Amino acid sequence: MPSPEWTYKHATDLRDHWWWRPGWQVGTRFYTWHITFDGQHELHRLVDTYQAELARHPGLDLIPHQWLHLTMQGVGHAADITTDQIDSLLSAAQARLAALNPVTVEFHRPVIRPEAIVLPALPPAEVDRIRTAVRASIADVLGPDAVPDQADGFQPHVTLAYSSSAQSADTIESAIESISSEPVEVSIPTASLIELHRDNRMYEWHTIAEVPIDSQANGAL
Repeated sequence: MPSPEWTYKHATDLRDHWWWRPGWQVGTRFYTWHITFDGQHELHRLVDTYQAELARHPGLDLIPHQWLHLTMQGVGHAADITTDQIDSLLSAAQARLAALNPVTVEFHRPVIRPEAIVLPALPPAEVDRIRTAVRASIADVLGPDAVPDQADGFQPHVTLAYSSSAQSADTIESAIESISSEPVEVSIPTASLIELHRDNRMYEWHTIAEVPIDSQANGAL
């Protein structure tokens, strides 16, 4: 099966990523499921390779290692979710994620999207297995109609840099295409339920729990 277009086709122009989405403002806190990458040193080295070049280009906000993430599945605003519901969401996710086989993906060449430069996770279907299980766990607890976002159209990626201005992507495309790199395989042992904010023009969070994927995976609630 050919790779989907979003994994290789560059956008021609960039726009500012940091506009406020509906329901968001300074102080907003949001529960969401992410894949995070603490200790993934090979991925960090790949990120550093490209960020060293991206740092030469104005209007890009580079993502530090500690905030590298793969956005997976929202849950809801913290003000709308109770502590008991969080406990139930974690129990439901633990049961569903433990039933999955281990997940490994590859990261290699960046792609310019309209608001960011990203590393696609390949094959996307591997991360989609995790997301499908997480979505089912949200439906178990909050009901099918309370699961945010659409089930299809998921584009799993790790962002290297967000655009903070409107600009042409031409010079950035030339720069990243000139870099030689080797693909990196990353195993994904856990999915993280986090409380997220973007008060500082950066996605920052604290982790509620890391839930193991596959019954043999290392991780803890």
